[in-house]
Amino acid sequence: MELILITGMSGSGKSCATHAVEDLGYYCIDNMPSALMPRFVEMCAEAGGNIRKAAFVADVRGENDFSGLARQVAELREAGHRVSVLFLECDDDVLVNRYKENRRVHPLQQSAVSGSVSEAIAVERQLLAPVREVADYRVDTSLLSVRQLQERIKNMFEEEGSGMAVTVYSFGFKHGIPSDADLVLDVRCLPNPFYVEGLREQTGLDDGVYHFVMAQEATKGLLPHIDGLLDYTLPLYREEGKNLLVLAIGCTGGHHRSVTLAQYLGQRLSQKGHRVKIIHRDIQK
Repeated sequence: MELILITGMSGSGKSCATHAVEDLGYYCIDNMPSALMPRFVEMCAEAGGNIRKAAFVADVRGENDFSGLARQVAELREAGHRVSVLFLECDDDVLVNRYKENRRVHPLQQSAVSGSVSEAIAVERQLLAPVREVADYRVDTSLLSVRQLQERIKNMFEEEGSGMAVTVYSFGFKHGIPSDADLVLDVRCLPNPFYVEGLREQTGLDDGVYHFVMAQEATKGLLPHIDGLLDYTLPLYREEGKNLLVLAIGCTGGHHRSVTLAQYLGQRLSQKGHRVKIIHRDIQK
């Protein structure tokens, strides 16, 4: 069977991730105790194999020994099933704000000595450490919208073609570097359309900015080097078992140069057979 274990910090977006894999045809079970996972797989086989793809959500609501969860994953793999572990994490301050906004109680908050969300989060991180170490995918949702997270998840688990799954981010350095980036390209060395009359209010999605950036001699000189880097490194990542590459391209504000190059490189990678998602993180900021 194709199995996905979705786990991670409470409030990090596991429900959104579940909806995304459900859209891909996975039978999803929330709050599944790890001890029942092998039995569920056996029942699917006894039922004639009608369920070939399943996703389990396991977290601190139903687990208190995540080293045991890691062992269950290893046993399922030894039995011949393909198991992927997706771990969602998030910055502490973002999690605290999410609980404040939603007015929900953290699963460990009532047992915390101080009764605070911050203490509950700290305890949860310690409990989850064993399964985090064996995760195939780690996604930091601190700066992701619901839609962006779902697009990331779908890109990870769509049926694989000949190429690699690549998420191309454009971002602005003044808003911070994406924490889950594998490769970061700084294109602030290119001429900035911000200082060109008529282009400041446009973005790299507009023809004026796109053609301005792509027409620069600096851009023409830089792109062959970037293409060569990606052509060389992507197969190496694939050989090492990495199924998703996050390529982050940054300029000052995330409106012009980074958006242009993200569009260009996303199209180039797609033409080479890779499965590409393009996210312009800061274009509206």
